[in-house]
Amino acid sequence: MIDSQLIKVARGEQPADLLFTNANVVNVFTGEVEQGNVAVKGHFIAGVGKYHEAKQVIDLDGKYLAPGLINGHTHLESSMLDVGQYARAVVPRGTLAVVTDLHEIANVCGLEGMRYVLDRARCLPLELFLMAPSCVPATHLETAGAQLDADDIRRVLRWRQCIGLGEVMNFPGVLSADPQVMSKIGYAAGKVVDGHAPGVSGNDLNAYVAAGIRSDHESVTFEEAREKLARGMYVMIREGSSEKNLEALLPLVTDKTYKRCLFVVDDRSCVDLLRDGDIDSVVRKAIRLGLEPVRALQMATINAAEHFRLERLGAVAPGYLANLIVFSDLSDFRVESAYYHGRLVAREGEPLFQAGRSAGGLNNAVRIKPLNAEMLKLMPSGETEYVVEIVPGQIITRKRQEKVKIQEGLVVPDIDHDILKLVVIERHKATGNVGVGLVTGFGLKYGALASSIAHDSHNIVAVGTSDDDIIEAVREIERLQGGLVVADSGRMVASLALPVAGLLSDEPLEKVVAGLESVEQAAVELGTTLTSPFSTLSFVALPVIPELRLTDLGLVDVNEFRLIKKS
Repeated sequence: MIDSQLIKVARGEQPADLLFTNANVVNVFTGEVEQGNVAVKGHFIAGVGKYHEAKQVIDLDGKYLAPGLINGHTHLESSMLDVGQYARAVVPRGTLAVVTDLHEIANVCGLEGMRYVLDRARCLPLELFLMAPSCVPATHLETAGAQLDADDIRRVLRWRQCIGLGEVMNFPGVLSADPQVMSKIGYAAGKVVDGHAPGVSGNDLNAYVAAGIRSDHESVTFEEAREKLARGMYVMIREGSSEKNLEALLPLVTDKTYKRCLFVVDDRSCVDLLRDGDIDSVVRKAIRLGLEPVRALQMATINAAEHFRLERLGAVAPGYLANLIVFSDLSDFRVESAYYHGRLVAREGEPLFQAGRSAGGLNNAVRIKPLNAEMLKLMPSGETEYVVEIVPGQIITRKRQEKVKIQEGLVVPDIDHDILKLVVIERHKATGNVGVGLVTGFGLKYGALASSIAHDSHNIVAVGTSDDDIIEAVREIERLQGGLVVADSGRMVASLALPVAGLLSDEPLEKVVAGLESVEQAAVELGTTLTSPFSTLSFVALPVIPELRLTDLGLVDVNEFRLIKKS
């Protein structure tokens, strides 16, 4: 129902509840900045123009007023923060709406995990929009903790918070018209369907888009993104903690194309959120790379709102929600205050709301069969073996074959050539599945790293210079019931507990950040050359991103979508 009081305020017949005066208003419809006053009634903007009376007046004295930022694709679980602490990290940075499919926690705990996050988010000054997770599990090439079939997805699509179908990672299933995949897409008719199609091109891309999928966030080259844009997809330009595609894709943004492009982060660590920011960080970097500031804000607000059909978000305009940010400099974009539904919720980087403590639950989610050295043995298949090659700054990997070091009839780490042991251990059902392989790019000289975060099924993943240290690190994760661990010479060097589903901390933002910085610094001291070693480690088990991955079932050639060496 239309609010008659809102109309009266808009006409100037009644005073506003809140009035911003002397504002430089960022108009995302025209791409301009206009001077004026902005009147707010209740949760909504009444008008932009000449208004003078209000219960509360805030003189912006020439500062900029813009719509709150919208993160169009993110997995908030990758922050390792419970949702209240996640809000504490992103709201002061200007992110007032996020679109997430929650498939990380769904792969561990199913519908219960999703409800846990949604229930916790209800009292927070953050719009949380759910995309039903289309791929739980992501593939048949790994063991997940839960499974959501087409009927489950139909049920989730009816939830009030659900606005569409999340990234359809099973692109081989789309191309082969798999009945389950087609049913999920069919149930989302009339809603947005997001994609996930790394490297898909030509007629395969035509087929993928023809199925009704309208976006992609996996482009890593200009040519790939341009083809997807030309075939009718929205291109999500991603800049996360490990996935850094902004510089390569920004030349795609022109006067002709910008309306079909938006900024996302996909996965961003709590350290990066606190130290550098969320979507605001992407906007700043885009401006530094030469993008006009208002256009950068359009790609972080109205473009996402229009793609996801969020009709009352993304602009400073009559009838829109009063989700607003204030800042002083267009070129050096730093949010000074944030308003949610017309209420001040953050100022000078500090949240002004209560996030609450973790509600508990989703504990005891790490269940593994007792691990021993026999389970980590890697038998040679010849003089050379497949090796997963890390690509710095990306989540894609390369498939290599390298001459390996063999001792007593077994393949062992070759530290001098940076070929280390890689292990993935099933942790949901204590099956005893252990995938064993090799990886290059971590640069460890000593010890081992282990994590219960391993996209998308979130089994335990470890990399190390010795089996003994890998075993010690994994046992510590089991004791913590989830977390990140650094071990060396049979002792624990550093750890961060993640007891909520083995993915999230139950501690405050600042403590989680300190813990993550501690384990990453410990990893650096063991020799790693990676900027975010645990973020990189979390992706080496992801069998929907080319080229070579390791899961609990064995070594996966993603391009062929099959196991090439079983565990």
